[in-house]
Amino acid sequence: MSDPAASPQTASSPEAAALSEAPASPEPGGSPEPAASPGPAASAEPAAQPPGSTRSGPGRLLVAVYALFALSASARAVVQIATEFSHAPVAYVLSAFAAAFYIVATVTLAVGNPAARRIAALSCSVELAGVLAVGTWSLADKATFPDATVWSGYGSGYGFVPLVLPVFGLLWLSRWSRGGRNRRRGR
Repeated sequence: MSDPAASPQTASSPEAAALSEAPASPEPGGSPEPAASPGPAASAEPAAQPPGSTRSGPGRLLVAVYALFALSASARAVVQIATEFSHAPVAYVLSAFAAAFYIVATVTLAVGNPAARRIAALSCSVELAGVLAVGTWSLADKATFPDATVWSGYGSGYGFVPLVLPVFGLLWLSRWSRGGRNRRRGR
């Protein structure tokens, strides 16, 4: 009987030898505990990411829409400034300004750490104020805006998405922050 017991340990890998020793080890510090430790670590990992982060679901969609607007507003501003800046300098500079805020919002929403969320909230707030201010200005003083900007007419050229996007961003950030506060209170 000593030959069958010796053959699995000598003929197999060190991992198999450790597994064959695990059931025989009655000590609490033996191998049953290391096998149990990956379970809690794996379950703690999803709990560390709050529900509704920008890494999944609607948060990912929000980041994607911001990235699309960052790209389109940047491209539009670069082309307008490079080719016809003297025609509507205020409108084109405001397009570049909008593009900068879309880029900041995209990056900070994607990063998602506490500092980035604060910057994203500030960016979305300034963006919303910009859409409201430029939208009103563009309707009141059409001579200053011979060409449209992303924010002209409250974003009417883009289906009013520039008006609602910062609202959704701020709502998402407030929901995400509330989830973090509730988890901290529960601890």
